[in-house]
Amino acid sequence: MRGVGTTVPRPGGPLKAVIAAVAVLAALGLLVSACGTGGTGARDEGPASDSVSAGAVEAGTPSASPTRARADAIRLVRADPGVSAAVKRDLKPCFGDEYPVDVSYGNLTGGTADDVLVNVMTCGDAVGVGSYVYREDGDAYKNVFRAEEPPVYAEIDRGDLVVTQQVYGKGDSLEYPSGEQVITYRWTANRFAERARTTNDYSKVVGGETPVPTEN
Repeated sequence: MRGVGTTVPRPGGPLKAVIAAVAVLAALGLLVSACGTGGTGARDEGPASDSVSAGAVEAGTPSASPTRARADAIRLVRADPGVSAAVKRDLKPCFGDEYPVDVSYGNLTGGTADDVLVNVMTCGDAVGVGSYVYREDGDAYKNVFRAEEPPVYAEIDRGDLVVTQQVYGKGDSLEYPSGEQVITYRWTANRFAERARTTNDYSKVVGGETPVPTEN
């Protein structure tokens, strides 16, 4: 185990040497016992979870910290010619150097490196204005998915890309949409293909909203 010394200073006499040796062996025994038990001892760590192994945004660089990953994701969006000018124009820090961006890493396209999923939102009300997936392509990343119909938000779910879009009807406020569409995509033949679509209608009673009569 790390942290246990292998060299013990030699005492002045034979008796002290024996006592010191016994003490060291006892300490080693206690430490080994603590490492092998659950609860009060040191926890045995298994394989690292996928959720904590965030790959670097730049190919060939060491694993990035959350701050570095966020900054690189912003650079990816800004350098992407497929991202709309409106999203790029509004992609600014909300305060300090904190951007309204969520970044997720996971294997969506079956590549050797994690794909990068970026959700860009507004600062004030956190409305999703764009969702993008970037796949490793040599020493760079390539955009393989883009959705820019707000409000939109994408997630990684067991290897699938799940995109949620709010649906607004007549008289809906921003806080209370009429419903949502949840679209599931799967990487097939080098592209994302729609696999399933679910439409959810929200109740207007819940949340204090009054239904607006529709005109016949």
